Amino acid sequence: MEMDLAHKGREKRPSENLKVCGECHPEIVSTYRKSLHFTTAGQRNRIIERMSQAEAKRFDAEVFEKSCRSCHASCGDCHVKSPLISGISVGLIKGHRFVKKDEGKTCAFCHGGRVYPEFTGEYGGTADVHYQKGMMCLDCHKKREFHGDGTAYRVKEEVRDRPSCRDCHRVGGEAKLTAQTAHLRHADKVSCFGCHSSAEYRNCYNCHVGGGSEAKPGFMLGMSPKNRKQITTLRLIPTVRDSFKNQGIKMEQFDRLPNYWDTPAHNIRKRTERTRYCDACHEEKKGFLTKDQLIKDGSKANLELLYNPKPIPISE
Repeated sequence: MEMDLAHKGREKRPSENLKVCGECHPEIVSTYRKSLHFTTAGQRNRIIERMSQAEAKRFDAEVFEKSCRSCHASCGDCHVKSPLISGISVGLIKGHRFVKKDEGKTCAFCHGGRVYPEFTGEYGGTADVHYQKGMMCLDCHKKREFHGDGTAYRVKEEVRDRPSCRDCHRVGGEAKLTAQTAHLRHADKVSCFGCHSSAEYRNCYNCHVGGGSEAKPGFMLGMSPKNRKQITTLRLIPTVRDSFKNQGIKMEQFDRLPNYWDTPAHNIRKRTERTRYCDACHEEKKGFLTKDQLIKDGSKANLELLYNPKPIPISE
């Protein structure tokens, strides 16, 4: 009761209006208002590629503005109070004080379905080696990536200066010759995650507006949808042909994109089954997505991601 009286007449989320924070932090606000964390444009721009222009307009009005946009983060969601997800929040981060960062209460809450529990080992059972070394989200993802640089990017892949494994791990600088040889031989042909992702990660199936989706563990390797010359880890996107059927959206261009997308799985280990012996990929073909494993009635573009590893030639 006392708390209700204390908050009576107060603005519940003052940072929802960026002008409030902009009074003291004008430079940050000027770039943040265009960042993907605030606009959530990445969710919209990727999915409307499956739609006609008329369907995209309907999606904006009936789905994006009513549902997807609710996930945008205001300044206070990262610096004062944990964001509200499905009606749940862990509350104030440190009383009513502003904090510079606390990834375990902010990043973890929004990205707690997949990335964060995989990073800590809560999902998949194997913690990322960087987490075990004491690293957290902002050790790789710098604040410029969150606050934005003033550019209204369409999707996250377009963001400049995104973190790369090679920012810290230079190919050719390995201590052991075997590791150096493996990296040089597979460089640009296989992503770092393709070899160093250590466990199954969460994949979501059959997403429908208002009905949610089903999650299952899985590990898949195939050609990257962004770079058809590189093998990488793939994650199933839950969007299916009738995801927006109730909104009158058939997704006329559904087959334009695959149902699987390259994923930077946050469960990295130095040693995995694939780094220990070559036959895991070249003979046993473990983890490689096959035609029989593709989801039923999926996109025709899924077939373009399949890759059949070749045996290593033995010289006489």
